[in-house]
Amino acid sequence: MTIRSRLMHVAIFAVAMAWVESAVVLYLRVLVDRLQPYQPDPLPHFGGLGGAEIIREAATLVMLLAVGWLAGTNLRSRLAYGALAFGVWDIFYYVFLVPLTGWPASLLDWDLLFLIPFPWWGPVIAPVAISLMMIAGGMLTIRIERRKRPVHPRGWMWLAGAAGIGLILYAFMADSIGVFLRVSGNAWEVLPEAFDWPVFLAGYFLMLVPIADMAGRTLFQPGKSAGSLAADDTGREKFSPLKSMDSF
Repeated sequence: MTIRSRLMHVAIFAVAMAWVESAVVLYLRVLVDRLQPYQPDPLPHFGGLGGAEIIREAATLVMLLAVGWLAGTNLRSRLAYGALAFGVWDIFYYVFLVPLTGWPASLLDWDLLFLIPFPWWGPVIAPVAISLMMIAGGMLTIRIERRKRPVHPRGWMWLAGAAGIGLILYAFMADSIGVFLRVSGNAWEVLPEAFDWPVFLAGYFLMLVPIADMAGRTLFQPGKSAGSLAADDTGREKFSPLKSMDSF
């Protein structure tokens, strides 16, 4: 199966999963009268829905990772396909919610993103931006992994990316974590009033560091012109910023 075919199948799966996710969220929000998620007690205790929803979220992540695992040929490409699937799924989840629920009205609307291990809150544009980065990073990694000698981010670049992930998670869960650490109130009922954009943006750019390192070292190798399209010693095409999509 060609890379183009693998990408197409993963994308189709992710879009279909997005519709399922949107439909389930519609059912849940109608059931608990929470079509607008930004309100106190976003997931009321209603027939054990809270526990079932947490397990469903974990199962969704497992399914997205599983399709990536099936599409890839080694650990890096499998994680890359999984990241691609997650990004496509997340973006189309919001796309499908608009006709189904009339929400979100804008990319700045608050959303309850995840419940594991605490509620994640953030404007819709934040997870969409992360999903776009995951799609770009995933496709770049998939393309690079075809080469005989793939280029990978250097060690400290991974540390920067890991620090970025930590900052973004904190930005999403800051209010819930604060309530939990103070042991006053219920972290599951907290309603944030302001999103910590400086922390989020710092984390976002740190997450971009390993992707940019990998892209830069691929495009600007010694003795190679950036943008040229040549064959490596396996006879396969090398990465080109102009023709990379066509080569899939």
